[in-house]
Amino acid sequence: MTTADFFEETYWALSANKVRSFLTMLGIIIGVGSVIAMVAIGQGSQESIQQNIQSIGSNLIVVSPGAQRGPGVEVSGGLGSSQTLTMADEEAIAQTVTPIQAIDAELSKRYQVTAKGTNTNTQVVGTTSQYPTVRNVTMESGSFLSDQQVTSMAKVAVIGPTTRDDLFGTGADAVGQTLRINGISFNVIGVTQSKGGSGFFNQDDMIFIPISVAQHYLVGPNADGQPYVSTIAVSAQDAASMASVQQQVTNLLLQRHHISDPTLADFTVQNQADIVATASTVTNTFTMLLASIAGISLVVGGIGIMNMMLTTVTERTREIGLRKAIGAKRTDISYQFLMEATALTFIGGAIGVIAGWAASWILAMFAGLTTQVSIFSVLLSFGVSAGIGIVFGYYPARRAARLNPIDALRYE
Repeated sequence: MTTADFFEETYWALSANKVRSFLTMLGIIIGVGSVIAMVAIGQGSQESIQQNIQSIGSNLIVVSPGAQRGPGVEVSGGLGSSQTLTMADEEAIAQTVTPIQAIDAELSKRYQVTAKGTNTNTQVVGTTSQYPTVRNVTMESGSFLSDQQVTSMAKVAVIGPTTRDDLFGTGADAVGQTLRINGISFNVIGVTQSKGGSGFFNQDDMIFIPISVAQHYLVGPNADGQPYVSTIAVSAQDAASMASVQQQVTNLLLQRHHISDPTLADFTVQNQADIVATASTVTNTFTMLLASIAGISLVVGGIGIMNMMLTTVTERTREIGLRKAIGAKRTDISYQFLMEATALTFIGGAIGVIAGWAASWILAMFAGLTTQVSIFSVLLSFGVSAGIGIVFGYYPARRAARLNPIDALRYE
C-alpha cells in the first residue's frame, strides 16, 4: 500500500464513526488544553511576581525581623512577624553603611479603613519621607510625607489609587478628604501613581502614614519598650555595590544585636535577586504541579484511544482477514491501525492547542489572571499527545496484524 492509500483508509475509518472518534479525541483535547492553560497561568504568575518585585525599588536590599536557625531558614512565626528590628537599627545603618542612595524604615499592618460611609481592608504602612526614593514611588496628585510631618507626628495619609477608588469613588479627588484608621482620623495629602499589581500585597492598595504615628497610635512598642519596625529597606548606590552593602548591613546588625554566630541571626537580609530567585522557585514548582495534574488527563485520553482501537480491531476482524487473504502484509495492517490511532491524537492535540490558547486568553480577559502561553508548553503537550497515540495504539495495531486470516474470515 502507498502512503496515499494509508491516509485515505485512515480518513474513511475515522469518519465512519464520527461521534466515537470525537469522544475518543476529547480526552486528548482536554489534556493538551489543560496543560497549556495551566502552564500559561504558572508562567504568567511568575512573570507578574517578578515584575512586581522589580517595581518595588531599584538596587533594593530588604532587612526583615525574624529568628533564624541555619542560613536562610527562618523560624519563630514567619518572616517579619517578630519585633527584633528597631528605629535605632535603621539610624545606625544610615550613619554607617556606604554607599547607599536612601534608607527607609517601615511598619505595616492591615486595618479596616473607613471614609464617608465606605470601608475597605487594606495595608497601612508607617514610613518616612525616603519611601518614594527607595521604592520608586511617584505621585499622581498632592505630595508624599515630609520629614517635618514624621517628626511632629502629623495625622496625614497618602493613599494608593485602588484605595482611593474603594473609599472615595473611581478617579475621585481624594486630596483634602478624611479617612479613619483604627478610629483615628487622617487627612489625605496625596495619591500615588498606579504601579499595577494584584493580590494581597497590591502596591496600589496601600495607605502611607508617618511611621512615628503608626508606632505611637497603632501598634505601640515591642517587649523591650522600643519602637520597632517591620522592614528596613536600603537602596544601594548602584547594582555593583549591592553585595557590599548587604554584607555591611549584616555585619552591623550582628554586632548591634550581640550575635556571634550568623546562623543564629534574628533578622534576614535579602536583595532583589534573592527575592526574585525565591519567587521563581516557588512559581516553577507551582507550574510543574499544575502541569502534572493536567497531564493525567493525557494518559486517560491515551487509554481511551487504546480502548477504541481494540474495539475497532474486533469490529473489523473480517475486513482484516480479507485483506490478508488478498496479499496484505502484517506491516500493512499494523501501520494502518497505528496511523488511525496517531491521527486521533494529532487531530485532538491540534484542537487542544487551540482550546488551551483560547482558555488562557479568556482567563486573562475575564478572570483577571496573568497568563503567558509559551511555545515550549505547546510543543511539549503536542509532542506528548503524539507519543501517547503511538504508545497506546501499538498494542491494538500489533494485535490486528497478528490475526490469522482464516480465523478472521470465519469471525461472525
